[in-house]
Amino acid sequence: MRPQNFKHQLRQAFDHALKQSHPSQLVGDYLSKNASSKPSLILAVGKAALPMLEGALVHFPDVAYLAVSVVDGDLGSQGEVIRGGHPIPSEASVKGAEKALALVRQLKADDHLLLLISGGGSALWSAPWGLDLAEKQALTQALLHSSASIHQINAVRKHLSRIKGGRLAQSTPAKITALLLSDVTGDDTSVIASGPTVPDPSTFANALDILDHYELGFPKVREHFQRGIAGKIPESPKADDPLFERVSNHVIGSNYLFLATAKDYWQSQGFKSIILSDRFEGDVKELARFHAALITSIRIHQQPFQTPIVLLSGGEATVQVKGKGMGGRNQEFALWLLNFLKADGVWALSAGSDGIDGNSPAAGAFLSPDTWLRAKHLKLDVTNFLAANDSYTFFKTLNDSLETGPTQHNLNDFRAILIDG
Repeated sequence: MRPQNFKHQLRQAFDHALKQSHPSQLVGDYLSKNASSKPSLILAVGKAALPMLEGALVHFPDVAYLAVSVVDGDLGSQGEVIRGGHPIPSEASVKGAEKALALVRQLKADDHLLLLISGGGSALWSAPWGLDLAEKQALTQALLHSSASIHQINAVRKHLSRIKGGRLAQSTPAKITALLLSDVTGDDTSVIASGPTVPDPSTFANALDILDHYELGFPKVREHFQRGIAGKIPESPKADDPLFERVSNHVIGSNYLFLATAKDYWQSQGFKSIILSDRFEGDVKELARFHAALITSIRIHQQPFQTPIVLLSGGEATVQVKGKGMGGRNQEFALWLLNFLKADGVWALSAGSDGIDGNSPAAGAFLSPDTWLRAKHLKLDVTNFLAANDSYTFFKTLNDSLETGPTQHNLNDFRAILIDG
């Protein structure tokens, strides 16, 4: 017999995926299956820095470490945990990056560096180049409020940093093993935390073009990029640089893995489940429109899938922020989906695996078949909330906000839609 509380089931599926793809387990599994020399140093950065480090310290309990995370922690006296800023870099982010660079510069050619990287590392490691921290904070804020993709944002970041875009690897002669949790569509290692140990395919010219496209000023940044284009300052290292012969990068967790574990959960509950894609990008409104059209087709024509079915999807949509409300791309997706379906609603959850969606305290939001009617009863106008980018207030008022706190996880976004007829 199927449970009637589908909201509970949606939360259970999300929690199951978090547990089954836990960062400490993924690191531990990799190190157990792949022989690795004992590292001289472990660096961890990102939203999953601490659980990744925990998994590594099980294998290498006495190795010195430095972790830069979104939360505080203490994993032993042989290392240090710094709480950096995210999504805007902070003074602590600068401190963490400078310490990391200082440590790797002390390593020799016969040393081994184990690097644990997860999403959020771009903000948590900040080594400004060509501008000061205040300018970098303002530029980061402007990029996040534009509709720029993470690939574009990180192309700019990499050309304003002494640690991103392969420059960490360039700063040491040591052998490097990097284990990465991917929070980007396509699992592009050059984009995850801005690729500190990965060849950078982007250029100063690309970075300048992105500022032009989004009509962002920042004259000091533009001058820095122009100097790079003119060859007055060095480009980021490229794929043909021999330094990468001593670097190995391994993606050990991804959005697809996260969705696959959720699929296993639903199938264990007796529901057919389909992963539509782990690579959805683009405007969140259009992504919601696509899902709404698919839902309608399934309901009316039983095509391309028959009900009951659970649709799973991931990736990373973009939101152009024009209002002053609270929310993020996951809650905004849910609100746009509601806008398109109206009273023909579904059970759904849209959430970020990191537990933080945009500038809100929520991970995401639930939908139920009666969300539209409940909103009308409370005189909540969907159009007004969308215009204000205030999806968090909308769902919080309906008691449909998912608030988990930081999960110390980061495998991108999670959407589950249950169509039961």
